[in-house]
Amino acid sequence: MKGYNKLRKQALTILQTKLSKKLYYHSIHHTLKALKVADNYLKSFDIKGEEAKLLRIGILLHDIGFTVSAEDHEAHSVVIAKELMTKNGFSKEHINIVKGLVLATKIPQNPQTVLETIICDVDLDYLGGPDFYKISHLLFKELKALGRIKTEAQWHTIQINFLQSHKYHTPHARKHREFHKAQRLKELMSK
Repeated sequence: MKGYNKLRKQALTILQTKLSKKLYYHSIHHTLKALKVADNYLKSFDIKGEEAKLLRIGILLHDIGFTVSAEDHEAHSVVIAKELMTKNGFSKEHINIVKGLVLATKIPQNPQTVLETIICDVDLDYLGGPDFYKISHLLFKELKALGRIKTEAQWHTIQINFLQSHKYHTPHARKHREFHKAQRLKELMSK
């Protein structure tokens, strides 16, 4: 796909240099991990070529709006995605697909296409992953640094409520993450 490598480099440079140091969770590391996690989903769905690259672009850009504001970052991500993709020669159709991917990650998630279901599950893969506690601690630090929560007790309640309401969208995530996510919920509720 023409323009992909250049866009990837530009997006990673923006994430590396313009994200606030208070973003312990929504950092470049989250984006890079999501790109790696996406490999399993792409294999599971046998998605290759242009579709796979569009998903990767969506992943690269889904949190780039945090460089503008933590509030409504998805809308800011869409603006940045459109600018970068236009500059790199992507079609309006491709830009609209990526826009849908970015907006699908907004909580509560409401994906409408297969690629949107994948990006939603990739974005929250950690909920049923082996590094749940490590990653959730980073999110706690971030929310505390941004002044959105004050105590671990608040965070504990938020996590329980979120895990109770969250649903994975793809068969891959339900098979490989749902059981462990349910285990984390039980553990949190027993504390």
